[in-house]
This record gives sequence, C-alpha cells and structure tokens, in this order.
Amino acid sequence: MIKTIYLAGGCFWCTEAVFQRIKGVQSVMPGYIDGKIKNPAYREVCTGRTGHTEAISIEYDEGQVQLTDLLLIFFNTHDPTTLNRQGNDVGTQYRSGIYFTDIEQKEIAQMVIKQLTKEAVFKDKIVTELKEATPFYEAEQGHHNYFNRNQEQPYCSYVIHPKMEKLKHYFSNHLNESYE
Repeated sequence: MIKTIYLAGGCFWCTEAVFQRIKGVQSVMPGYIDGKIKNPAYREVCTGRTGHTEAISIEYDEGQVQLTDLLLIFFNTHDPTTLNRQGNDVGTQYRSGIYFTDIEQKEIAQMVIKQLTKEAVFKDKIVTELKEATPFYEAEQGHHNYFNRNQEQPYCSYVIHPKMEKLKHYFSNHLNESYE
C-alpha cells in the first residue's frame, strides 16, 4: 500500500536528497507545510512570516519500507533537538516536524520518539513537532532534485554531502541499488 507522510528536517534540499535514495520510497517532493497562507512562494516562506516550514512529501510503499525505518533515517540525518534551526539555517521555516496523514503514522512516530528518548540517542531533548498534516504546497521547480543537480555548490558540499556519507554508513541496507 502506498502512503504519504510529510517530514521537515531543515532545508528541504537535504531531506529530499536523503529520501530519494531509500528503497521503497516512490516519490519525494519539496514544498511547504503548516502555514497560514495558500500557495506560498519560497521568498515568502524564507521570511518566516507565513508560518510554513520547508518540508518534503514522501510517498512510500509499506510493503518495501516500514515507517519506523523512514523515521529512524529522518532522526539520524538532521538535528531534532534544535528549535527552529538546522546548522546555519535559522528560523521557524527550518523547524523539525513530522506531519502525519493517519493515526497509525502518529502512533508510530510517538513510539519512535519515545524509544530514541529512552535510549538517550540524543544528548538534548527531541523538539520535533508531531502534527496532523495541513495542506502541502509544492515548491518551485528550481528546488526539485536540487542536490542531484547542484552537488558542487558550496551548500551541497558542506551540508548535504556529509548527510549522504552518514546515510551510506548507517543505513546502507535501505539504499536503492543506484546509490549504494
């Protein structure tokens, strides 16, 4: 069964690149969620005044990948302990969030957060918000497939490449063959 969930882990270029490489993920789309206006533009979201966060829409096949695995990858490829910040990206538009589309997803996310907290995986408290999905707005085409098209850009080299190395090291069993 194909399901959809929305994840926000800072800049959507990073999260898109991570989840494009995972077996069982059917599609990944960058965009904006959890804001106050319809059809926001990147320049508006960047101000922090729309209330949206940069996020990705993930369609995944439950028969090929479990949501628990997707969430463990999510938590381990960004910092879920910093409020409204990922590295040098600062503002509410860079907050950590899981936006579920059904109660089962909510329960699984709660279980994963509880497990990571109990095991003290992170030194600080997880501040990832967990909310029911609101309308998701697709980002402008220039943001789609950004890392794959711009790997030599300084942001990609310094911020996204280390995430790709961590993904290969810790989650190689979840990578599509073309990315192993």
